[in-house]
Amino acid sequence: MTEVTSDAAETRLRRSPLHERHTALGAKFAPFGGWQMPLEYAGGGVLKEHTAVREGVGVFDVSHLGKIRVTGPGAADFVNACLTNDLGRITPGQAQYTLCCDDATGGVVDDIIAYLHADDHVFLVPNAANTAEVARRLRAAAPEGVTVTDEHEAYAVLAVQGPRSAELLDALGLPTGHDYMSFSIAGLDGVELTVCRTGYTGELGYELVVASEHAVAVWDAIFAAADDVRACGLAARDTLRTEMGYPLHGQDLSPEITPVQGRSGWAVGWDKAAFWGRDALRAEKAGGPARTLRGLTAVDRAIPRPGMAVYAGDRQVGTVTSGTFSPTLKHGVALALVDTDPKLPDGDELEVDIRGRRARMRLTRPPFVKPSVR
Repeated sequence: MTEVTSDAAETRLRRSPLHERHTALGAKFAPFGGWQMPLEYAGGGVLKEHTAVREGVGVFDVSHLGKIRVTGPGAADFVNACLTNDLGRITPGQAQYTLCCDDATGGVVDDIIAYLHADDHVFLVPNAANTAEVARRLRAAAPEGVTVTDEHEAYAVLAVQGPRSAELLDALGLPTGHDYMSFSIAGLDGVELTVCRTGYTGELGYELVVASEHAVAVWDAIFAAADDVRACGLAARDTLRTEMGYPLHGQDLSPEITPVQGRSGWAVGWDKAAFWGRDALRAEKAGGPARTLRGLTAVDRAIPRPGMAVYAGDRQVGTVTSGTFSPTLKHGVALALVDTDPKLPDGDELEVDIRGRRARMRLTRPPFVKPSVR
């Protein structure tokens, strides 16, 4: 997370259409991908917000996420020839996690959720900081008749997450019975929105995509529907996704970290005839990556953080990419890029250099917490 310190820089940050609601709730703000977004709320904080999602229901404003619409004859086939996952595996009304990779290196430009509406209509949700670049690459490659539109600020996204999320949406009369990674178009007091069974917390959850001008009305309706729903900031979203071992672009995946290294090969349609980075990734997969994203759980009382060195004895074997204190497990957990070595199986202990002190960490295959997304 990059600090923004000057007043001039602060004014350049985009704001969510829900900014005033966050201010009224005493939100502490921080910059995320060029947006000023709530980090945590007064009277809550990371631990309470994290626990609300694991045990009840919490609502995140993730309107900073990008929105790109690809339309026109053959739009789905075009997207499928660019992004890694195979859109042919899903049908209209379903969503899919996929990756935009650099064609030459296979490095991850961004990870994306693709909403397949029809053969001629795909809606993409990339990360905030990478939206313009993903749109640029798609636009440059688009055939005649296919239009790529950056709609970054046109829509808000609310993530309703937790074991009681369906109960909350039921109270609002919104659909909840659809399968994981599927979506439907619904209405709430005359406002059209997309309800998708997605999220990035490891819990049962939904993401609501609504036109920005209606975001406040939807937010207010959600909080009027239940007394115990909690507003959650992006700090809790980070601890939740780290407990699940979900990668964060810019840390666990990046233009310098490929899907093969980042253990995201499951989101690659290896047999597809074309996708950006295909040749580089197939070659790396065949030869084996030099480093691999691994999970670490703290044995000692220590909290690993991004950038910390990982050691096997006196030899540095990797670097922490994501690390935090797990509110659920009550100890540190991390993801780290570690040298690919058959002599380092899950269960072995390594050490992380935490400000000059070595702390023991056990190699553990994520997720660190059992998922409940279904």
